[in-house]
Amino acid sequence: MSLSSKAGNILGQINSKTMLGDLRKIAKEIKKDHELAMELWSTRQLLPRQLAILIMDNKLLSQDLINQLDHDMMDHPFKERNQLMDWLMANQLAKDKKTIALMESWKNSPSLLQRRTFWYHQARLRWMGQAPPPNTGELLSAIETQIKNEEPEVQWAMNFTAAWIGIFDKKYRARCIEIGQKTGLYKGEMVSKGCTPDYLPEFIAIESNKRGL
Repeated sequence: MSLSSKAGNILGQINSKTMLGDLRKIAKEIKKDHELAMELWSTRQLLPRQLAILIMDNKLLSQDLINQLDHDMMDHPFKERNQLMDWLMANQLAKDKKTIALMESWKNSPSLLQRRTFWYHQARLRWMGQAPPPNTGELLSAIETQIKNEEPEVQWAMNFTAAWIGIFDKKYRARCIEIGQKTGLYKGEMVSKGCTPDYLPEFIAIESNKRGL
C-alpha cells in the first residue's frame, strides 16, 4: 500500500540505531492511531511493526486481524517473529479482557505463534506474581504429554510455564523438575553470565533460591 505523508514522516525517524525506548517515545506522541498502525505494519519491517503494535487500538484486535498479523509475522526470521508476537502480547493482548480471553483459547490453535502465546501468557501470570487460575494440574498434564512433539518456540514457552509453576507452587515442584529430567530439554546448554538456564531442574533451583521459596 502507498503510505501517507504522516506514515512517511514517522518512518523517517526510524533507523538501524533506533531502540525500543525510542519507539515508545514516538508512540507516546502519537497515542492511539490504528489506521497509521496498519500503514506501518504494511512496511514488513521489524521496527515499524513494533511501533505499529504500540499504537494499535486493541478494541479492533479481532481473532481475524490477529490471524492476519500472525501470518505476516511468519515471514520474519525465527527470533523476530517471536519478538513481534511477544511484543503484541505484552503491549496489547494482555491489556484487555476480550483479547485475554482470546489468548486463553489458543491452547490447541493451529497457529504455532498463538499456541506459544497461550503458554507464555500462563507463565507470565505466575512470573508476574498474579494469582494463577486453577488450571495448573491441567497445564502440567498437557506439558507432560505434548512438549516433546511441539515446535521449538512452543516447546520453550511450555517449558517456561513449567518452570514458574515449579518455582511458585511447591506442591508441583517435584513434578516440574521431573518433566525436565525426562525430556532433557536444554540440559547442558551454555548461557550468558547472570542468565538462568532453561533446563528445568536448574531453572527452578536457581529462581526459587533467589526468592527464598
